[in-house]
Amino acid sequence: MATVFKTAEKAKGSSENKVKDKRINKQRVMLLASRGIVFRYRHLLTDLEGIMPHSKKDSKLDTKDNLFVLNELADLNNCNNCIFFEVRKRKDLYLWMSKTPNGPSVKFHVQNLHTMDELKMTGNCLKGSRHILSFDKTFDSAPHWQLLKELLSQVFNVPKGSRRSKPFIDHVLTFSIADNRIWFRNYQIVEKNKENTPGFTTKDKGDVSLVEIGPRFCLTTIRIFEGSFGGPTVFENPEFVHPNFVRSAMLKEKKEKYAKRQQAMGERKVRIKNSEGQESELSNKNVFQ
Repeated sequence: MATVFKTAEKAKGSSENKVKDKRINKQRVMLLASRGIVFRYRHLLTDLEGIMPHSKKDSKLDTKDNLFVLNELADLNNCNNCIFFEVRKRKDLYLWMSKTPNGPSVKFHVQNLHTMDELKMTGNCLKGSRHILSFDKTFDSAPHWQLLKELLSQVFNVPKGSRRSKPFIDHVLTFSIADNRIWFRNYQIVEKNKENTPGFTTKDKGDVSLVEIGPRFCLTTIRIFEGSFGGPTVFENPEFVHPNFVRSAMLKEKKEKYAKRQQAMGERKVRIKNSEGQESELSNKNVFQ
């Protein structure tokens, strides 16, 4: 009997270890946007939902001031990560990424946005498949880049065995740093095999290439917070310029060009009027007199 109990305990312990090893990474991401979102940003949200099978989409958020409510929403949806699209003036898109409920969190400004429908790339991947995360070596150069790398890896990494995920890896998500901004790209892994390559044998090694699928966008870091959607500032980007200042500078430049053009037209009218009033020395009147 003792041996039976020992074997039963061993089997129970092994089954518990298997269950623990099966789902170590329990990352779930909540996706939602604010009111006033336009169709391009809504399509980007849908594309991210297709790329991330461990995500859960929620309804729009009415408030833009009290973002601490997102921590409670994430807790109700059993999510420990959150991506929030904040739209201002129906023009500017800000992306909040947070580890709920304790933080940290980061606020990005999204630029150079192109969705899957706009790109119309030839690549394709299985919906719900897992992906490989590729980070630029520049992420190890500074502490704030290292923090962003860890946050992005936890948010975009699809856990093994998560809901709606397929046991295949057929695309790569790349995060590159250029011009002090993060560039996001999505590539399909294409491998030549016997079916689509003439003269290919099993002894030969297939060539692996990458084909871009989309979406693509650029993230400019504005501020990193210690808490979730607030708290003390860990890092602030000194090179960030608010879009309102950019638009006001462009309008000011247009106004200056218009004022210079109007001034030049007024000076031209004055010169024409003065030239009409003066008689030339070689005119007929002077000759006959």
